[in-house]
Amino acid sequence: MITAYPGGWAAMAAALGMTKDALENRVYERKGQQINVHTAMQLQAFSQTTLFAEAISHESGGIFVKLPEFGECDHEELLGKFNQLYAELGQLSEKFSHHTQDGRIDRREKKDLTDTSQQIHRTVQELMILTFAIYCPRDEGSES
Repeated sequence: MITAYPGGWAAMAAALGMTKDALENRVYERKGQQINVHTAMQLQAFSQTTLFAEAISHESGGIFVKLPEFGECDHEELLGKFNQLYAELGQLSEKFSHHTQDGRIDRREKKDLTDTSQQIHRTVQELMILTFAIYCPRDEGSES
């Protein structure tokens, strides 16, 4: 997240209100210091990434799916999202068949299947957001 921020370490430290040395001490856990959750969230916000959320999700055995922000939505966009989902499911099925032909899945194949399944998860979430944006009244569309 630090290197994703324009200006790198020095600029990020300044944005956080600390010196570069203080930031390095926290990141590399020198002198008993460490990054707390609040600072990690600031790093994520300043770098305009989701890297902290992704790391927490990964460590918790899950995945992070950033939900898109849609403006005005229509039925064609919803249909397009369904078509995208069908295509992605087809890709997963094809990859599964190919990767399991030899009776095992190696590290590269596992990553390929995982990446594809995570994309499907994102597409499903986008599909639901579009559905709710179109079919739910404004005041109910943001409820879980």
